[in-house]
Amino acid sequence: MSQFNDFRDPRAASKVLKRITELADGQPHRKFMEICGGHTHSIYRHGLEELLPQNVELVHGPGCPVCVIPMGRIDDAIHIANQPNVTFCCFGDMLRVPGGKSNLLEARARGADIRVVYSPMDVLTIAEREPERDVVFLAVGFETTTPSTAVTVLEAKRRKLSNYFVMSNHIRIIPAIKAILDSKDLDLDGFIGPGHVGTVIGNHPYAFVASDYEKPLVTAGFEPLDILESVMRLLAQKADGRCEVENQYTRAVRDAGNPVAIDVIDKVFTVRPHFEWRGLGSIEHSALMFRDEFAEFDAERRYAVPGVQIADPKACQCGEVLRGAIRPWECKVFGTACTPETPIGTCMVSSEGACAAYYNYGRFNKSPRIPVTAV
Repeated sequence: MSQFNDFRDPRAASKVLKRITELADGQPHRKFMEICGGHTHSIYRHGLEELLPQNVELVHGPGCPVCVIPMGRIDDAIHIANQPNVTFCCFGDMLRVPGGKSNLLEARARGADIRVVYSPMDVLTIAEREPERDVVFLAVGFETTTPSTAVTVLEAKRRKLSNYFVMSNHIRIIPAIKAILDSKDLDLDGFIGPGHVGTVIGNHPYAFVASDYEKPLVTAGFEPLDILESVMRLLAQKADGRCEVENQYTRAVRDAGNPVAIDVIDKVFTVRPHFEWRGLGSIEHSALMFRDEFAEFDAERRYAVPGVQIADPKACQCGEVLRGAIRPWECKVFGTACTPETPIGTCMVSSEGACAAYYNYGRFNKSPRIPVTAV
């Protein structure tokens, strides 16, 4: 049986939904946050939220690495891309992320050598093929993508490449979760933990969520049954009065994570004192920068970047969406001035953005729930 059949089986889903309904009966309103944007897309692609009991609500969090990049960092990237003799490389979903006055796509139209790549190894190949140019990679992502960047840096050092550079925007999930938990405008009952990050860091780092904040967390896969089973486990913990970290995604995540990936990250990177997040502000120890022994590959040391903090457009409410304080359709410009074709905020640009998920799957307002018996 294929994975799709295993984890998208309507009969199995009906059984899980029946158990969810039984567990939710008699409980107060429960609000669970899915941290990862991949979960948000799966939830709305498959219509999962409409299948849940009325007293079970799912809200999205800051787990889209493209969405949380502040406008000032995009301006810094454009500044580097505009330098003479620079080839600037990034993933495709970074091209239209808005900066203060422009984006990378517009900078390319004005003549900057900006290229879309699928892997940091592609950038390494370009640097080796074009030794007369400085080749810069815009590195973005949580711990999921950080090992691949670190590996390319180690490989560049081994090959003695002097024209390969990285602008690191790698961020860390744990400080972001703590910032959410410390937020005063949210009242969460638990978390659906990010499965992809879990493949690297494991489950142990989330222990503080249960011990210090008394919230359950279930690390989940990305198929419909993964998410439904995680909701079921969260409700079961609430019903039993437990607060634990559980691993639903056992086929990919180990509690101790991936020691090899963690080791390669630690070899190349160290923790930044602070980093600016869109919607969450400056968070201590929430991002990574190069260790001194790898400073030769640091684009921010190679090129003096402006580093200016820029306020988000007043019309855009990406910050509140990223904190789960509002739904995308509650934003004043969602689906009108702000669409995937004309994005104002990052949540509409990224393939993992909550606004893109709501827009692409037709969620322009609050829709009625479907009774579980209809599944």
